[in-house]
Amino acid sequence: MPADGKSDMERVGLFSEMGYISIGDKYVSHYMRPFNEAASKNRQMLPGGSKALSALQAGYFEPQFVRIFDGEAYSNPVQLRRRYRLAESKKNLGRAFLPSNGDKLPCGLGSYYGTIGGPYAYFSAQLKAKEKYVPPGKNFYTNPGKKGTGYGYANVTIGEQYPHAPEAYEAGRIDAKKAQEEHRRLLKGGPFKLNLYPREYFDINPYFSDQPLPPVKQQPPEKKIAPPFKPSSPAKKAGGMKGGTFDPYPSHSEEPYVIKKSVAVPTNKRGQIFHPPPGPKSRPIKSIMTLNVTR
Repeated sequence: MPADGKSDMERVGLFSEMGYISIGDKYVSHYMRPFNEAASKNRQMLPGGSKALSALQAGYFEPQFVRIFDGEAYSNPVQLRRRYRLAESKKNLGRAFLPSNGDKLPCGLGSYYGTIGGPYAYFSAQLKAKEKYVPPGKNFYTNPGKKGTGYGYANVTIGEQYPHAPEAYEAGRIDAKKAQEEHRRLLKGGPFKLNLYPREYFDINPYFSDQPLPPVKQQPPEKKIAPPFKPSSPAKKAGGMKGGTFDPYPSHSEEPYVIKKSVAVPTNKRGQIFHPPPGPKSRPIKSIMTLNVTR
């Protein structure tokens, strides 16, 4: 521990402070220091101008041509490979292995050279001995065909005339009808229906039913109703002719002519007839529907 300060553990956290390399060196300040101090001292490089490329050595930095591989030994790679093979061959205990016979390749199509068994007699391409072919006898001769299409020409076909067979009118429809009747005769019962197909709980058509309808009920005979009673002479209605009254003409009593009393018309002081003031007068008003249509 130094006598005038803190220990190394308190200062830098180490047991002992490491030694320094620049002990006793002078301090050089880096403030305003030139970037390349050596360039400002001693003699500077003075180029003598650019030199043109030529075959002379004056255009290069070196006074003489310097080889890259100067004094290098010459080596022959072919000779080195041969020496390596000779060294490796000395390691063999015996001679090199050589097969007894190499693979033989066929020299063409159908050649058996190089095969194990050789040719087979079954696959021989030579022709076998056959009996001489004797053609059969000649066929019967016929006259040459007659010219013409045969349609519209007589005595051109094999027969002298066209055979004609009568054909019933609508023979196809009659044959189909007979076949349908024969098919219905062979049927037994009605068509087969399988009730395993899933159906809806309610039918689309409520009036449809697979079951046959019950027989029609016979309605009882209708009873004849007697005609209503009509009086011989109905009552007469009263009219202008008084036909429905007991007396042909009603009794008339004389009524004297009496003049009714005239009612005085109310007037004002001036003698004019009194007219009440007119009330509120109405005016034409458009309906709500007309206003909406116009809008």
